Amino acid sequence: MRHKIVFGLISAFALSSCSQQNNVKKDPINWPEATPPIAELKAYQRIIHGDTVQDPYYWMNDYFKKGPDSSKVVTYLEAENQYTSAMMKDTEKFQDELFKEMKARIKETDESVPYLMNGYYYYQRTEEGKQYYKVCRKKGSLNAPEEVLLDVDKMAEGFPYYAVGGVAVSPDNKIIAYGVDTVSRREYVIHFKNLETGEILKDRITRTTGSATWAADNKTVFYTAKNPVTLLTEKIKRHTLGTNSESDAVVYEEKDNTNYIGVWKSKNQQYIFIQSGGTLSSETLYLKADDPNGTFKVFQARMKDVLYNVTPLADRFLIVTNDQAQNFKVMETPLDKTGKENWKEYIPHRKDVLIEGLDEFENFLVISERKNGLTNLAVRNLKDNSQHYLDFGEAAYTVYSSANPEYHTDIVRYGYTSMVTPSSTYDYNMKSKEKTLLKQQEVLGGYKQEEYVTERVMAKVRDGVEVPISIVYKKGTKKDGQAPLLLYAYGSYGSSMDPTFSSTRLSLLDRGFIYAIAHIRGGEEMGRQWYEDGKMMKKINTFTDFIDCGKFLIDQKYTSSNHLYAQGGSAGGLLMGAVINMAPELWNGVIAQVPFVDVVNTMLDESIPLTTNEYDEWGNPNNKDAYDYMKSYSPYENIEAKAYPNLLVTTGLHDSQVQYFEPAKWVAKLRTKQQGKNVILLKTDMDYGHGGASGRFDYLKDVALNYAFLFKLEGIFE
Repeated sequence: MRHKIVFGLISAFALSSCSQQNNVKKDPINWPEATPPIAELKAYQRIIHGDTVQDPYYWMNDYFKKGPDSSKVVTYLEAENQYTSAMMKDTEKFQDELFKEMKARIKETDESVPYLMNGYYYYQRTEEGKQYYKVCRKKGSLNAPEEVLLDVDKMAEGFPYYAVGGVAVSPDNKIIAYGVDTVSRREYVIHFKNLETGEILKDRITRTTGSATWAADNKTVFYTAKNPVTLLTEKIKRHTLGTNSESDAVVYEEKDNTNYIGVWKSKNQQYIFIQSGGTLSSETLYLKADDPNGTFKVFQARMKDVLYNVTPLADRFLIVTNDQAQNFKVMETPLDKTGKENWKEYIPHRKDVLIEGLDEFENFLVISERKNGLTNLAVRNLKDNSQHYLDFGEAAYTVYSSANPEYHTDIVRYGYTSMVTPSSTYDYNMKSKEKTLLKQQEVLGGYKQEEYVTERVMAKVRDGVEVPISIVYKKGTKKDGQAPLLLYAYGSYGSSMDPTFSSTRLSLLDRGFIYAIAHIRGGEEMGRQWYEDGKMMKKINTFTDFIDCGKFLIDQKYTSSNHLYAQGGSAGGLLMGAVINMAPELWNGVIAQVPFVDVVNTMLDESIPLTTNEYDEWGNPNNKDAYDYMKSYSPYENIEAKAYPNLLVTTGLHDSQVQYFEPAKWVAKLRTKQQGKNVILLKTDMDYGHGGASGRFDYLKDVALNYAFLFKLEGIFE
């Protein structure tokens, strides 16, 4: 999946001279006389469905294909980096100040809220000046001695990129499994460490998703193996500690290359589950955790256009499914009769409520729901089926079930945030209905929530649908059409962009920017239909929704086209490419991060990671109707001679989700068609991939560049 990449547009304590919009010092915009690189043209034709398309930049694909132009690709990307540096040279000091300003809001020596699992309290802690963290635990009590399980700060030494994922401790608490990615292509090597001796075991499992699922015997793990070329999740394998991973048994192989697969263990520790699923249908297999050498059984064979997932309770299985229920319903079935013919309704379908997931406990069930674009948590008593909702009291917020690995407890932990409320962690007693705030993100530098305003408005778009917009700004910012406004959106895969707090965003707000999130179709904010109306042959709704939200904000005097900016990443970068083709005059500047902009060519190339997985999202261009529709909106295909807005494009050479050559080709072609004096900049990170830097501070340098670009367009340099 070309997942969202949200660099959370950001900030904190303001400079005294920048406390309100009217006090921000603005200078004339001055771009240096630098010459952008000119990409070489090479003849290449795409011929399909009787349609011939010239693609003179196709050679840029060669870096990962190890083609003859591989070195030329690197040379070109480096030239683009040099051009971007030259054009932004006068902001370097300001970028450094922004970096320090945002970093100063982060509490460097910090600790996550510990959670109890299998007799130990687990947590992560960070130290001043360190980029990473330490994974720790204490036995039985928070007063017990600390055990450092993984010192990621030390492990990451010497690596430009280092990511740890899939941390899992064996049932007897003696062995920890963890995945490591040092390339940034989301391809992990699984390692094992003896927690009693500190020894790193010889076992190494390569080309995985990073997660290992323990069986009950403390020596067997199940994991997901990836195809080395396409990076598709193809097989579930079984590994026994002390054996060579090359001989690991394949316990499941996915034959449908449009599906993702994964493996995990139920909270009650009784079952190992394998899930295979795409956008439209899914299938679950299960195995008793104490029978690791047994055969996985199909829970219910995959059904056309039916998604389902399974949650085991002590006496039954619960199934969340969209079978004859667009917004999903919950069914129940006996532990020994899992086929659909045995399913009975437990929580009925509701047209106005989307069921997003379940969190099971011995005596309670927590249901994550979405209604009117807002998230909710419902608590159901499993003994008498009584139910109540938690109350939060803000107009726009985000709530979610947090770390809850313990099954035998009446306490549910949840997270809460809004655009003005820092991330907060609560424990809620489902029996007494009492909640306890355990921790709220500390924003250094004197953040005062009451100095900021959050709103939720509805924009009526061209087909009459009302699209929610979440907005935040600093008190005193005038709505006279002159405030700069940054509009963010994603709009794909049913991923909802919920309103959350960002300390880095304060650097925008304190300098007079308004920040807004458009909850456009293609996400799932307003239910499953919201997603269905923004995908496949209805994808155009995503783009027109965003454009109409921008026009609404102008009409309502939040901003004007001279001060309106847009940002999106990955599939949200596709959004950016589409809207600047469709309405280039609406935006003064656009930031497109790791943008998916060469839709047709990418979806025709099955060797590219994730392509076949996404036919149900975009369509299969081998079919003419899908090809024609994709071609009608693909940003790369629809570049014309016109005045495009100022553009900053960022990508990563090692990106596995959206290959570097998509934005590189797009920028090269845009330059040949650009009318007027607006700039087009491309910044490629030569060490990282889709998610940017791995350290907890390095990513702020990317944010500082983004902000400096916006501020420069507004004439703000301090």
